[in-house]
Amino acid sequence: MGEGKTLPTYFCRNCENPLALGEDLISKKFVGASGPAFMFSHAMNVVIGPKIERKLITGSYVVADVMCGNCGETLGWKYVETFHLRQRYKEGMFVIEKLKLTKKL
Repeated sequence: MGEGKTLPTYFCRNCENPLALGEDLISKKFVGASGPAFMFSHAMNVVIGPKIERKLITGSYVVADVMCGNCGETLGWKYVETFHLRQRYKEGMFVIEKLKLTKKL
């Protein structure tokens, strides 16, 4: 295997479109609409929806829904803006529901 080349490890469960690299996984302790969710610093092959204000467990945020760029499945959301200083680290991060993912090594 070539140096410096990382293969995608998280894929859309629906169509196997590559979505995120294992090295971009920040946390497995988030909750989405369908249960457990993962936070990633980056996501690929996704479509970002319009910005909307949404009330989540830890407060109000401006978020954008994230859909698979191949099959259109809604995967989770991207944090666009937070209103609380303690939550600012979430801005720009992606939350993808565990049930929407499959992992390949």
